[in-house]
Amino acid sequence: MEKLNIALLFWGRSSEHEVSLLSAKSVFRWLDKEKYAITLIEIAQDGRWMMRQEDFFDETAQNTPWEPVMLPPESEGVLCFEWENSRCEKMDVIFPILHGPYGEDGTIQGLLDLANVPYVGAWVLGSAIWIDKDVMNRLLRDAGIPIAKFLVYRDYETIDEKNIIDTLWLPCFVKPAGNGSSIGITKVTEKKWLAGAIQEAFRYDRKILIEEAIVGREIECSVLGNEKPQASLPGEVVSFESFYSYHEKYASDQKTQIVIPAKLDEATQEAVRAIAIQSYRVLECEGMGRVDVFLKENGEILVNEINTIPWFTSYSMYPKLWEATGMPYDTLLNTLIQLAVARHESRKKVQIAHEYHKTLNQEESDWDNI
Repeated sequence: MEKLNIALLFWGRSSEHEVSLLSAKSVFRWLDKEKYAITLIEIAQDGRWMMRQEDFFDETAQNTPWEPVMLPPESEGVLCFEWENSRCEKMDVIFPILHGPYGEDGTIQGLLDLANVPYVGAWVLGSAIWIDKDVMNRLLRDAGIPIAKFLVYRDYETIDEKNIIDTLWLPCFVKPAGNGSSIGITKVTEKKWLAGAIQEAFRYDRKILIEEAIVGREIECSVLGNEKPQASLPGEVVSFESFYSYHEKYASDQKTQIVIPAKLDEATQEAVRAIAIQSYRVLECEGMGRVDVFLKENGEILVNEINTIPWFTSYSMYPKLWEATGMPYDTLLNTLIQLAVARHESRKKVQIAHEYHKTLNQEESDWDNI
């Protein structure tokens, strides 16, 4: 059987590049080398694309060589290596493992669409929606999906601290509208800390979100699929900090406990899975997504956010939830690649060019005959 050519895109320009590297290392390890010929493409923080050798993920490797690579628009997935010699190789599927801006926000997805190549995960619209928490919240709210109360400010607007406190109370969360992994987020418990938290959030985006603090359990649910998405069993994040911060997510000394599956009664479990699928559809997601919700003591479920390229090590929440649901890591990877190909084939059926030019040409001919 001929192998599929798979290109893994990793590292990236965002502040989450270290997380991306860990995810890519895990995906590379678990992809079936009998099924796939894998090309490793590192995107450096300055934007350069570099092909790495397979030993790049070997911790003992020193000074791993690389060569420049590019993906031209309308290339049908053909990667061009060593620009001077124009050596090219066609990819069957691109697997972006890029977290945060310039990877999970629709930018790389737009390039892959222009190159007309199948790729894993949400397409441009779904990616762009989730990264902007303001847009995401408004779409969820307008669809009748419960969320926390929030206010939005841009860096050119006057911020009314009294209105913030009167509307949301304290504590509240101040966060950049377009970032991930809790970067730039501050939990504000006293008014005197509000200005500093706002300044910190504006370091990472020109638009910030200020949300009410929800008291409740943090539940996460993995969703998989295109037109007919399915939801995994839910899991629970038990954090020992004031909130699930970047440190608690990724640091080696973090004390957060991950409970899989979450200890929920059957009715609540199904309610979480249902609202996860509903949110996934409302936010135009495809391929995969992890939906994070709050479960309040009274049983109310509020959606916090969705991640379209969740952390993807073998011990991360997204694959672990599918493993608990009956889908092991390697099968999950195969399924994501199949979904990428199926979505690409489906989109090819949509007519892009219009027949108007033919009508216009006929009208010009008619005028010539007058």
